[in-house]
Amino acid sequence: MTRYDLIIIGSGPAGLAAAIYAQRARLNTLVVEKAMVSGGQVLTTYEVDNYPGLPGMGGYDLGMKLREHADALGAVFAEDEVVRVENDGEIKRVVCEQETYEAKALIIATGAHHRKLGVPGEEELAGAGVSYCATCDGAFFRNKVTAVVGGGDVAVEDAIFLARMCTKVYVIHRRDQLRAAKSLQETLLSLPNVEMVWDSVADEIIGDGRVERLKVTNVKTGESQNLEVQGVFIAVGITPESQAFNGLVETDHGYIKAGEDCATSVPGIFAAGDVRTKPLRQIVTAAADGANAVTSAEHYLMGN
Repeated sequence: MTRYDLIIIGSGPAGLAAAIYAQRARLNTLVVEKAMVSGGQVLTTYEVDNYPGLPGMGGYDLGMKLREHADALGAVFAEDEVVRVENDGEIKRVVCEQETYEAKALIIATGAHHRKLGVPGEEELAGAGVSYCATCDGAFFRNKVTAVVGGGDVAVEDAIFLARMCTKVYVIHRRDQLRAAKSLQETLLSLPNVEMVWDSVADEIIGDGRVERLKVTNVKTGESQNLEVQGVFIAVGITPESQAFNGLVETDHGYIKAGEDCATSVPGIFAAGDVRTKPLRQIVTAAADGANAVTSAEHYLMGN
C-alpha cells in the first residue's frame, strides 16, 4: 500500500486549491473525490461574480479551471467514497468503499450539501418540480411560475436567475427582511415579476406527480394560502458533509472545529472549506483554506 505524505478528501475549491499548493510543496499527495467531476458546489452556480479577477465566470467553468490547474501540476486523484478515517497516531488511514489509503497528514475538504425543508411533498416531488439548484434546473421552468424558499444570498441569487425566464417568482421568507447582500437585495426588489411573501414559511408542496401548489403560512397572522406554482426552489442553507468523521475530530453543529490555520482537534488532521467552522463560506475563502491547510500540514510533517 502506498503511504502518502498527505491525503485530501474532497475536490471542491478548497480541495483543489489544497492539491495545487501540495504539488507546489512537492508533497506526495492523493486527492480522494466521490463525485465523477471535480468542483463541488461551484458546479451548480450559474455565474460567479465575486471571485477576484474572474467576474462573470460560469461556476462549471471555474471548477474545470481549478481541476486543470491541479492536473497540470501532476495532482493524483482517486474516485472513491470515504467510509471512515482511522487515526493511528502518525498514520491516518482513510477507509473507502473500494480501497484503503494511508497518509501522514489529512485534509478534510468535503464541503456541504443543501438543507431540506422537511415538509410534506418535498421528497415525493423531488425532481418533479422541487429543486435545490436554480442554475441546474431553472431552464425547465421557462415561462412558468416558480417559488424560492429562503432569504440568504443563494435564495436571492436563485430568484434573480429564475426571474430572467419565469413569468413570476415568489420569494418566501420567514422574516420581514432579507439576509442577503444589499446589492443582491436591490436587484431582486427592482424586478417587476418578483413577489415577496414576507413573514411566511412553506408548509406543504402539493401536486399529483408534479408540483402544482405551495402552501405557505404567515407566522404572524397564522393565515395560510396556496400559491399556484410549477416549481419550488429550496435555498434554506447547507449541512456540512462531516458524517464520516463523527467521533474523530471535534465538531460544532456538524461543522469541524478549526481556525484559520485549519488545524482540527487531532494533530495531523486539518479541515478546509465549507465543512469547517467559519463566518463566511464562499469560493474565495474555500480556496484560501486550501492554501492554509497545506501550509499547516507542511509544518506538521516537518515536525514528525
